[in-house]
Amino acid sequence: MRFRHLTIVEVGPRDGFQSIAAVIPTTTKLDLIDQLYAAGIRRMEATAFVSAAAVPQLADAGEVMRHAQSMQGLDVQVLVPNLRNAQKALDAGAAHLAFVLSVSEKHNQNNVRRTPLESVEDYRAIADLLPDGARMRLNVATAFDCPWDGKMPPEQTLALLEPLVDILPDAEICLCDTTGKVTPDRVSALFAAAKARFPQARRWAYHGHDTYGLGVANVVAAWNAGINVIDASFAGLGGCPFAPGATGNVATEDVVWTFEQMGISTGLDLGRLVGAAVAGTKLPGALIGGRVRDVLAPALGLSS
Repeated sequence: MRFRHLTIVEVGPRDGFQSIAAVIPTTTKLDLIDQLYAAGIRRMEATAFVSAAAVPQLADAGEVMRHAQSMQGLDVQVLVPNLRNAQKALDAGAAHLAFVLSVSEKHNQNNVRRTPLESVEDYRAIADLLPDGARMRLNVATAFDCPWDGKMPPEQTLALLEPLVDILPDAEICLCDTTGKVTPDRVSALFAAAKARFPQARRWAYHGHDTYGLGVANVVAAWNAGINVIDASFAGLGGCPFAPGATGNVATEDVVWTFEQMGISTGLDLGRLVGAAVAGTKLPGALIGGRVRDVLAPALGLSS
């Protein structure tokens, strides 16, 4: 069997932090990023360039991004929801953007105040702005389910991808389970359909939540469907503020433990990762999840 390399994208510093109402001191964010780096994380969604009025938690995006970029070998991506904030991120020195739009019109309107097709045009304009060497990740939210409309028909997700894939065929496309309601069979089926329909798109990723306890199962389903890039959040931090009822992301430590038990190396130090996760659980107002941390922390002398 051909060797496959698993890439875990740590999204806690963005997706995990953005849902916490109490503003986390920037120094605390930087310390947690340092701990994650020490655990072996080499790709991270460190922050987002968004309206500080809408998401005051991320008002320090520039400082957080520059700190993460100072770490040798760390691939730092930053989320951007529109053209204006993409320009701000590029002006601040971002080299890896993650643009987000939703398949669901209701979710896209609540999230970025645009229709999905208006977001497609924003994405097209951002593609024209990208300097040489800059990379793009495309986060397709509500690819499987919408908090208002329920299950998204696969054809609706594929139809939205039609213009997007052609804009930047080299972009990494991440199908996102925004609500945590998807099941492994649907994860596998949508990736199979997307890869068959868009053979020109070579880079795919999966982002899931753990609302119903299926986060790790869905990650494994994505892996078995040929997806090598998986998003996860230390301590299971997260929850979309525009997806009522959605709990945290799948916990990074749970994903690492699972793959290591399957004989698939992650390159991460699970002990150090659990230490960072325990620190993450102590953030006031944090919405946490995961199981592995609570099992391993006592043996490591950590109190979760």
